[in-house]
This record gives sequence, structure tokens and C-alpha cells, in this order.
Amino acid sequence: MSQRNRRPLLVTLSAGLMLLLFLTANPQSTRVKSNLTNGRSAANANEPRYGDYKGVKIGMSAAEVHQRLGEPSQKVDEQEFYVISETETVQICYEPSLTVCTISVDYIGENSGAPDYKSVVGDEIEVRPDGSMWRLVRYQKAGFWVSYNRSSGTPPTTTITIQKLK
Repeated sequence: MSQRNRRPLLVTLSAGLMLLLFLTANPQSTRVKSNLTNGRSAANANEPRYGDYKGVKIGMSAAEVHQRLGEPSQKVDEQEFYVISETETVQICYEPSLTVCTISVDYIGENSGAPDYKSVVGDEIEVRPDGSMWRLVRYQKAGFWVSYNRSSGTPPTTTITIQKLK
């Protein structure tokens, strides 16, 4: 490729990178804070509001997971996938020792039964201009983090993830 042809490519890549940085910085996103009766934030208290899914917790053995959720719909290497209902699925990931390191639950649709963000990550959440929501809270003492992510699509998908801290 000649020097002459490289310049437009570099300009295009630079412009693309700048646009990406602009979109991810997004100064228009806002944080919503609700009034809770006890006034405590999960992040400040560092006590998880949401630390398990149907009794499945980080560090639990695969056998214990199967006791609580039954046999998975699909299993690949160190991952299992469960279809709970038409609107709810869960993926469990294991460490090589076959202990749970990640729990990721997807709720699809408005009436999917997804918990409210306040009961998962506390009273503050980032709400983007498109209506999507996101927050991650780290719980050092408990040894995991929890995230809440709600898409803006139709139907919306809410993903709640619990993952072991490294």
C-alpha cells in the first residue's frame, strides 16, 4: 500500500476512535437516586443486596448447583445453561475446580419477573439517553461483584451478573 493510500485510512481510523470515545463518555447519561427508607447504599454498606440466584452462590460446587436448579439444558466445558421459563435463562460458569465463579441471569421483556435495580445494586443507577440502565457494585468483603444491565430494546432484556472478584 502506498503512503498516499495510508493517510485516508489513518484519518478514518482516528475519526472512528474519536467518535467511539465521544459516545462512550456520553455526558448526557444521568444517575438516578431514589429515596430509600433506611438511606443506606449497598456500595457504602458493602453488604450485597443480591448475592445469589435461587440459592446458587459464588464458590458453590456443581453438584450443589444441580441440587438447586436441576440438570442444565446445555453444558459446554465449564459452563452450564438453564432455561427457567420463556422469559428467564441463567448461565453458570465454573472454575477448573468446578466451583461457581459467575452467575448471569437474563430476563426478557417487560413482565419477565426481573427484580428492580434497587434490590440488586442499590439506589443509584446510570440511565442513558436511550433508556438503558447500568451499574456495577464491587463487594470486596464478600469476594464478588454484581451488575445490573437493562437494554433499551423492545422487548428490553435485563441481565444481572454476579462474578467472583479476582
